[in-house]
Formats: sequence, structure tokens, C-alpha cells
Amino acid sequence: MSNISDKAVISPNAKIGQNVTIYPFVYIEDDVVVGDDCILYPGVNLMNGTRLGKGNKIHQNTVISAIPQDFNYSGGATVCVIGDNNIIRENVVINRATYDDGETRIGNGNFLMEGVHLSHDVHMGNESVLGYGTKIAGDVQIGNHVIFSSGVIANPGVRVGDCAMIQSGCRFSKDVPPYIVAGGHPIKYGGINSFVIDKHGISDKVKAHIANAYRLVFHGQDDIMNVCAQIEQQIPSSVEIDGIVNFLRTSELGLITKM
Repeated sequence: MSNISDKAVISPNAKIGQNVTIYPFVYIEDDVVVGDDCILYPGVNLMNGTRLGKGNKIHQNTVISAIPQDFNYSGGATVCVIGDNNIIRENVVINRATYDDGETRIGNGNFLMEGVHLSHDVHMGNESVLGYGTKIAGDVQIGNHVIFSSGVIANPGVRVGDCAMIQSGCRFSKDVPPYIVAGGHPIKYGGINSFVIDKHGISDKVKAHIANAYRLVFHGQDDIMNVCAQIEQQIPSSVEIDGIVNFLRTSELGLITKM
């Protein structure tokens, strides 16, 4: 059984799961799927292309799958896919993809605070936090267990690696690699993210290896491809170290700078 207010406006073509709570003044368009156990608070707008998984809580005045703010958008039936057990607070806007073969995608267990905006074709992993008023431009990729403090601006096409943290008020146009803290104006490398590393059970040995890898990256003089070779030669392989090397080698925009 679902608890759906008669003051909500819901298309008969929308697909609503079991045990869904929909408060008054929610608006749901035709091409929408809402998974089981979701809660939609008053004033939520689910536009065409919304695909909600299970157990999501969407708070007041949030707009999901809004038309992309991209001049390349030509009116296609694009989508915004959101996984399970996300908390999306008040006044959040998430745009759907620009092109038919793309998607805006958010994983599971994320927390988006008030006033966050995710633009078209953003890909976001699992269990990350986006702080108050954070603005994410189009085609940004965000890994797992990432923390954005309040007022962060991520410019188009940047990538943020797993377990990274971006401090309040930062604006950045280059990639932020995994397991680090980035902050300042302009944004710079500020050390490894020990808090999140410890929280996710990475051993002290691997933590030391991560720190050594970033000494080579941010305190050496070589270009990034030579640094990757040095990391592979000097630092024992692990899932974390291999992930760092892969991230560095595939960076197209380059990295933020060192302190």
C-alpha cells in the first residue's frame, strides 16, 4: 500500500512502486518511475525522464530531471537515473542528460544538502555528500565516498576521485584525484584525506603508500606520465594505488596544483 495525497498531481502514465509516500502538491509527469519505499515531500517535481530507485527521500521544492541548461539539448527524451536510499534535501535541482545516449546518474546512499544543483550528464557514485549550495556543472564525474563542503563550484567536465574532500567555497576546473583534501583559493592539494581513509578501513600501510604516491605527484618536478611510472616502480601495488595511477593517466584536464 502507498500513501498518496489526493492533492498531488500525478500522471496516470507514471509508474509508482509499493509503500510510497507522496505529500500534497507533488507534481509527477508521464515518463517517471518511482521505486518502492520512496518519500516525496510537498512541492517535489519529478519531470519526464526521472528514474528513482528504492528508499529515496526527496524534500520540499526539489526538481528532478529538469530540462538541461545546455544549448545543445534538442528536446530528446533523456533521463536522470537515481539509485537507492539517497537523501535529497530542499531546493535541489538535478538536470537530465543532453543527448539520447547519455544519462545523468546518481548512485546509492548519497546526501545532497539544500540548494545543490547537478547539471546535465553528471555521474555520481555512492555514499557521497554534497554540502549546502554546491553547484556541479555538466559532464562532471564524482566518485564514491566524496565530500563537498558548502558552496563548492565544480566546472564542466572535471573528475573527483574516490574518498576526496573539497573544502568550502572552492571553485575548480581541473581534476581532483582520489584520497586527498583540496582547498584554498585557488584550489590546491592539501594532503591525504586521513579521516575518510581511516573510516573505510584502509590499512596504515596502504595509507602510507598513498601519502608517498602523492609526494611524487605534488612535490616532484616530473610530468604526470613519468610520475605514474615512478609510483609503479617505487610503491607496492594495491587496489588504491592502482586506482590512483589509472586516475592520473586518464586525466584530460590535468590536476589541481600543490600547496
